[in-house]
Amino acid sequence: MQLQEVLEQKVKEGVQAIFGVQLSSVEFQPTRKDFQGDVTVVIFPMLRMLKGNPVQIGNQIGEYLENHVDEVSMYNVVKGFLNLVISEKYYIEFFNAICSQKNYGYAKGNSKDAIMVEYSSPNTNKPLHLGHIRNNLLGYSVAEILKAAGHKVYKTQIINDRGIHICKSMLAWQKFGDGETPESSGLKGDHLVGKYYVAFDQAYKAEIAELVAEGMQKDLAEKEAPILVEAQEMLRKWEAGNDEIVALWKKMNGWVYEGFDTTYKNMGVDFDTLYYESDTYLLGRDVVKDGLEKGVFFKKDDGSVWIDLTDEGLDEKIVLRSDGTAVYMTQDIGTAIQRVTDFPDINGMVYTVGNEQDYHFKVLFLILKKLGYSWAGKLHHLSYGMVDLPSGKMKSREGTVVDADDLMDNMTQTAASISEELGKLEGYSDKEKQKLYKTIGLGALKYYILKVDPKKRILFNPEESVDFQGNTGPFIQYTYARIQSILRKADDMAITNAFETTLELHQKEKELLKQVQLFPETVQMAAEQYSPALIANYTYDLVKEFNSFYQQVSILGEPNETKRQFRVQLAKKVGGVIQNAFRLLGVEVPERM
Repeated sequence: MQLQEVLEQKVKEGVQAIFGVQLSSVEFQPTRKDFQGDVTVVIFPMLRMLKGNPVQIGNQIGEYLENHVDEVSMYNVVKGFLNLVISEKYYIEFFNAICSQKNYGYAKGNSKDAIMVEYSSPNTNKPLHLGHIRNNLLGYSVAEILKAAGHKVYKTQIINDRGIHICKSMLAWQKFGDGETPESSGLKGDHLVGKYYVAFDQAYKAEIAELVAEGMQKDLAEKEAPILVEAQEMLRKWEAGNDEIVALWKKMNGWVYEGFDTTYKNMGVDFDTLYYESDTYLLGRDVVKDGLEKGVFFKKDDGSVWIDLTDEGLDEKIVLRSDGTAVYMTQDIGTAIQRVTDFPDINGMVYTVGNEQDYHFKVLFLILKKLGYSWAGKLHHLSYGMVDLPSGKMKSREGTVVDADDLMDNMTQTAASISEELGKLEGYSDKEKQKLYKTIGLGALKYYILKVDPKKRILFNPEESVDFQGNTGPFIQYTYARIQSILRKADDMAITNAFETTLELHQKEKELLKQVQLFPETVQMAAEQYSPALIANYTYDLVKEFNSFYQQVSILGEPNETKRQFRVQLAKKVGGVIQNAFRLLGVEVPERM
């Protein structure tokens, strides 16, 4: 049982014994630094049921706890706050219990109910960009956090591999490519295809300008531009199964997938299963027909099918066009149902999609609930804000997109230049240096993005993210490396498996243990809130606490052997927690820095 659970139970018992009142809950908070204590019981909420002076009530409860709870060694009351001092014996027993736990903080897995987490979901007409980086990092990290919280997780993406935007790249390659391939050009496949998406847009704009110069209205020119008409015809041929067009589509998408795989590998993210829009775009139409019969949907005079969500504060939403073709909502309905069919143990899904789609997912989840699916109540839209660079927004059609591959390479280079300036790399081979630069650069990128609440917009500053001071990935990585250095020097020490509860703790040791103790709770909270930011900022607080301990308490220089061993083991456990926490963020930690 966790300490707070024990204390809550005993506070309730005490209130019942002293006042004859049954409390439904007890409010706790960390004790303020300027007061003695470890855990504070807030008395004020109790005054709704207990009549009297809060200081007097606090003293009565405190005396009961001191007499009836082994973990409480003393107490003090400040106004309406009961500050409890937790015994050193408790902290030493806690440390002995977790000392050898490799995956401390991670819950035991539960294979009964699975959660599917969708992220990335790119278009196959261009490379991944900065926005995709935030999407991938968030989705991957949330999946890992859910696993650490005890859930079975499937990671997936739906690849948008069909539509007019795909045909634009294909048509431009036919017209201007002269048979160019990734091998002949030296370009990654996704970069090559993206090059022709930009080429299409340039040709399209030139044709519009020419038509306007000949006297056509601009809005009409935008519809009548010959290259757009050709792309639309190509899409019709693809949908009709034209062998030549389908073969070209498969070839160019194959190039893109190889490029994506390289990017994902460099980014450190992966997937358990893939869905393709070319397979799912027809799904959902039968569900709509069933929903019509059940009265969930209604048909308008033109034959189109809608759902009325005005009772839910939304509006009417089309789910089938008058010609019987599906809209994106129809596909998403069908895809969600298909996933549960493919993986029957799914009892929840997380969609990692930007906040511009907030309304779409409100509607989707409501429709699935109205259709009667039991798992529809456990769907979550992991909505996130956009990422900007100091140079401004990105526009992929104009070729000014902030490319994911380039950004990751630039982060490695930035880490290299800053590391070399600091002069901390004596004795490293060139290969070791390059590996370290990548670890630092990608760690800086991931941490900078993940430490921010997902809902907030980010202004990403590459150089600021690689700072070795402050709330950054490299600062935390450097602390981990410092701990590993301590452990290497202490390698020849005899290690005690368990420590006597009579061991006297330094206040800094106690503060550090209190922070370590919060890790399992933080993992659970991060899973409940789908927020890697909680893990990131917890780790920063842990590292600050360790550095304060390191500066004020001698570790290897401690003359008392038992205390020295305890401090070495405590440093080792902190290092393990940092590693476990950063694993949930997809960030590597270096053994040396």
